[in-house]
Amino acid sequence: MKSDIYSYVFRGRLAEEALDKAGCQKYHPEAIYFSEEVANKLSLHEIDEKYVQRSKSMITVFAAITAFENATRDYVYKVLVDAYKTDWWSKGIQGSIKSKAESRKEKEAKIRWHVNCGDEMMSYLDFGDLAKTMTSSDNWNLFEPDVVSQEWVKNLFEDVETSRNVIMHSGILDDYDISRVGMNIRDWLRQINA
Repeated sequence: MKSDIYSYVFRGRLAEEALDKAGCQKYHPEAIYFSEEVANKLSLHEIDEKYVQRSKSMITVFAAITAFENATRDYVYKVLVDAYKTDWWSKGIQGSIKSKAESRKEKEAKIRWHVNCGDEMMSYLDFGDLAKTMTSSDNWNLFEPDVVSQEWVKNLFEDVETSRNVIMHSGILDDYDISRVGMNIRDWLRQINA
């Protein structure tokens, strides 16, 4: 048994050395999400290092929350389009949410020098509006087969949105909050992808 473990570890070290010699780079999670090229464009080197390091600790959390938000946005959009076809916006989005999104798009269109949120109106909905859209009385029958409980959807999105807002407003989450975000994302994906 002891020699099996030694052999396994030794073969791993040999493989690692061979990859190093071949010029393969080791996996570094920060390298995936942190780009020196982008950092230079943003003049990150001009900012006090203590602020940069604190922010770097949230890069992966930001990526996870953003990916979750965009994946959920696509999910809601697909369900609405399947049900309402080209009328998905008029039939699937509630009046107050629709007005807020349309106003945001109009305001953004006036700032021609900056890239916009996207071409689809779905891009202009707030994160919390996704849960409201799913649980609205007009749409619930469309989402119920996937998510079962309106309260579960509302609570999950409130939890993630609380952490999302901390990150989006330059805050730092602790390990407990990061774990909760991960649990919520995992639970959501297992539920709707089952």
